[in-house]
Amino acid sequence: MESERQQTPPAPMEAGLRRYPCENCGAKLEFAPGQMALKCPYCAHENQIDDGGGSAAVEELSFHASLAEMQAAAPKDAHTALKCSSCGAVIDKPPNVTSVSCPFCGSNIVAQESTATLIRPNCILPFHVPRQRAVEAFRAWLASRWFAPNALREQGRLDSGVSGAYVPAWTYDTFVTTRYEGYRGDAYYVTVGSGKNRRTVRKVRWSYREGVVTNDFDDVLVIATRSLPEKRLHALEPWDLKAVVPYADDYLAGFHAECYQIDLAQGFEIAKGIMRPTIEGTIRRAIGGDEQRISRMHSRHDRLTYKHLLLPVWVSAYRYKGRVFRFLVNARTGEVQGDRPYSWVKITLFAIMCLIIAAIVALVISVLNR
Repeated sequence: MESERQQTPPAPMEAGLRRYPCENCGAKLEFAPGQMALKCPYCAHENQIDDGGGSAAVEELSFHASLAEMQAAAPKDAHTALKCSSCGAVIDKPPNVTSVSCPFCGSNIVAQESTATLIRPNCILPFHVPRQRAVEAFRAWLASRWFAPNALREQGRLDSGVSGAYVPAWTYDTFVTTRYEGYRGDAYYVTVGSGKNRRTVRKVRWSYREGVVTNDFDDVLVIATRSLPEKRLHALEPWDLKAVVPYADDYLAGFHAECYQIDLAQGFEIAKGIMRPTIEGTIRRAIGGDEQRISRMHSRHDRLTYKHLLLPVWVSAYRYKGRVFRFLVNARTGEVQGDRPYSWVKITLFAIMCLIIAAIVALVISVLNR
């Protein structure tokens, strides 16, 4: 299975999606951020999305059952996909083209035929922040970069460079029972030396401890893409995961959607690492004392379920002197993150100015002290 994942890139979620023509003029409808509707960009006609009146619940799926299904004879769909060799993104191939620019990094990519077995998303966080607000945030962000090259600010005029994309993710719920062994450290103080060398020294008395602790985790989030900088994606958090709705193709109208590059099992291994500090904290509290050492811990994960969801992000990928820089907006909260180049000319001039100011201040102080 591992070799198959390496050889066949995952297929995009956009492949095979329904299209939504406007009932009024026939143009393609797009999902309207912040509204439960598809809206025509030409005549403003709207189609409401049926969300079950808000009563539909997002189902928690069985982790072990899904793994078993994936490893068995799961149905496979053939998709024509575009895989970017620069950032690894996999997107749907537009009709009647042989190459296109990657929405995540701006590189030219070429279509490849691929077959893959994928878990379909069962929930989604719809776009809420409108595109114009993301464009304005991009402009303000560029204008505030003091040490960025002046030429970079021209990028603020490239409004078409801001595109909407759904990023794949997993969440895991599990009840964890952990058996541990370790040592409790109780501090005590002794007086050593004599005369001027007399002093109090802190020492620790260690005693063996073992036991069992439990932790109940809900919605441990793992971003399942490698196309965008992990550091920047994590900085966009938190996501309002309680606002997820059942997945429907309607929400993808007018947006890109990437499929996961970190699968269900790989995501759970990452989730274990996210949960570990919390479990260790529980163990340390159980051990007690002034200090704790954990020598061994073994966790069992029960009631393990997951959700496969899509998170909304506004992305601007731009190039400066051959390098790719990205600007991201959390399309739920408006949180912004980005990378940009530095102007070493500005930094050098600023450093020189600081040295001059420091020299003037030192001169004034020396004159006043005479």
